[in-house]
Amino acid sequence: MSLPTALIKQRLPLSVDGVSVDLSCLRSASEGPPIVFLHGFGSTKEDYADAVLHPRLVHRAIIAYDAPGCGETACEDLSRLSIPFLVDIALAVLDHYGVQRFHLVGHSMGGLTALMLAHRVPDRVLSFIDIEGNVAPEDCFLSRQIISHRTDDAEAFFADFIDRTWQSPCFSSPLYASSLRHKVRADAVRGIFESMVALSDHGDLMTKFLGLPCPRMFMYGEQNATLSYLELLRHNGVELAEIPRCGHFPMYSNPPVMWERISEFLAPP
Repeated sequence: MSLPTALIKQRLPLSVDGVSVDLSCLRSASEGPPIVFLHGFGSTKEDYADAVLHPRLVHRAIIAYDAPGCGETACEDLSRLSIPFLVDIALAVLDHYGVQRFHLVGHSMGGLTALMLAHRVPDRVLSFIDIEGNVAPEDCFLSRQIISHRTDDAEAFFADFIDRTWQSPCFSSPLYASSLRHKVRADAVRGIFESMVALSDHGDLMTKFLGLPCPRMFMYGEQNATLSYLELLRHNGVELAEIPRCGHFPMYSNPPVMWERISEFLAPP
């Protein structure tokens, strides 16, 4: 059986901010503004390949890629990694494919990257689905460990991070932790995590999110229904999507509901 809409997997060599990057990308060649998917830390582009199997999304163009330091993407200098660098990567990908306007879906690290991208080019973003991307300091429950468990040994930190994550009582944490070493380079962790913490603490992210002119959804797992800012988001016109039987990883814990909420939110092409 073949996919109803063919996925194209390709390499995309880029030079971004003086750093050579060889991105591993997937996309579908459908017409119209694409949905750009930005994965979270420890995940890959394949989290979103199922988009082409959903009836409401099957005719949508999609673009996804492994962020530098993750998956099958190669990066010559992992010490340069940060959220602003990942935003520059996203813009380079959009420029390469000639994309002017697009829908955004980002999870966790990818949600924060998507927020900073949307803030930089708000007139180009048609809609934004933020899946537990950072909008407040309390969202750094993973990334803040780079401070609370500080060590100069990247391999040791990553090994302990994986072990702590595996033992978490949240849905899908052991599943997520089991593949981290295969999906992330240890030397990529510090720059990403420190940047996420700095932006969450000092980047005025909530103001940026609420100020976006496009339709917005914030998706979260029921285990995180105590997030302090959910009512603020609702009051400011952000659609909330609580995913049952789920923590931070709806694409692993409850993908059918995640995809249903995504497809309902996006207007017909």
